[in-house]
Amino acid sequence: MLEVAKSTWIEVRDYLTEKTVVILPLGSTEPHGPHLPLDTDVTIAEAQARRGAELLEGRGYKTMLLPAMSYGVTQWTDGFAGTVSLQPGTLWAILDDVINSLAEQGVRQVVFSNGHLEPDHIGVLRGVILDHTERGHDKAHAIFPDNTRRRWAGTLGDEFASGDCHAGRYETSIVLNADPDNVRADEQKALDPIKIDLVKKIQGGARNFVQCGAMDAYCGDPASGTAEEGSGLVDRLAEMLATSVQEAWPELVE
Repeated sequence: MLEVAKSTWIEVRDYLTEKTVVILPLGSTEPHGPHLPLDTDVTIAEAQARRGAELLEGRGYKTMLLPAMSYGVTQWTDGFAGTVSLQPGTLWAILDDVINSLAEQGVRQVVFSNGHLEPDHIGVLRGVILDHTERGHDKAHAIFPDNTRRRWAGTLGDEFASGDCHAGRYETSIVLNADPDNVRADEQKALDPIKIDLVKKIQGGARNFVQCGAMDAYCGDPASGTAEEGSGLVDRLAEMLATSVQEAWPELVE
């Protein structure tokens, strides 16, 4: 695996081939309860990307890791300090530009490793993937291991599958594993579980966490999160990414 951010242009030039799988971590800058940092989704995306790249390298793929994008469509945390959101069209244009820029350098395989689960954000990623798939094989092909789809959601625990997982046990566990120094442990252990029925609230027209009753920008059960569980979740996210690459591009194994 080559990390673009820590490499020279010469190293990138010499590493890239038409078989290189380029991974782009996608996150957000938004509140995650009183206990997790605003870059929680970036941490999750990078953890999936790094471990996924390791799995792919072990299976004969050549991988390259791009710097993470720290901004996404982030409207569900409106009203909380620290929220930074892009408009859907802005995110679409940025991702489109990234893929096209890589394609000009000979890249043909791009993978989104996404840690931000807001519905409109996910919608943009799906749209960009579909758009680039329809452009033909002479352009860069992008894929998105979408963990909100039924195939994958059930592998990430009951809380994740329920939808009530924003800064809850699922995300807290991953950050405890991947970035433990930035979890406010005292606050985490003092938080009561909150069930907001997020899926039903979305179907009923709710557009942010305040409208759902998540007044501290979290739901689920963060106090029950552990680093050990986070390690297993990262492994499952990584396997999701690696499996998606193997299914899309079996011919790339060296």
